[in-house]
Amino acid sequence: MSKTLTTHTGFCFEVRAARPEDEPTLAEFFTHVTPEDLRFRFLGAVREVSHERLVAMTRSDDTHIHNFLAFAPGGMLIAVATLASDPADRRGEVAVCIRDDHKHLGVSWELLAHIARYADEHGLESIESIENRENRAAIELEREMGFTVTTDPDDPTLVLVQRKRGAKLPK
Repeated sequence: MSKTLTTHTGFCFEVRAARPEDEPTLAEFFTHVTPEDLRFRFLGAVREVSHERLVAMTRSDDTHIHNFLAFAPGGMLIAVATLASDPADRRGEVAVCIRDDHKHLGVSWELLAHIARYADEHGLESIESIENRENRAAIELEREMGFTVTTDPDDPTLVLVQRKRGAKLPK
């Protein structure tokens, strides 16, 4: 199932679940992501996304892991997101990554809002993301969307952002 989303800038894109045949497209996508964004997405030094990670992002047979791909008109992959829930489907962790040349169009906002609605519809009590404290743009976006931000008690370089089910999403 796919859905067309429109950002506040008027940019339209299609979101759908990842499929096994998307692996080469996903590998190519990550060559257009900045090293800093790779570090923020995977919370560590990553020069190249491994085959194993690409497989995990395209071939999930785990009903608790949902991988979303966002495509621009014309078919270019511009963003990827993962929502992974705990075994009881009560809490989900979300991670989003945007192609460098498609930032500042509202894609992150709309994709995260889409995932929040998806999580609400599937009964997750909350969604959260672990962010590097240096990832100010993502933290501010999440704060604007109603996520609460707290310091990770085990690692002062990280923050935990969390949204409770049903929390109103700003337009």
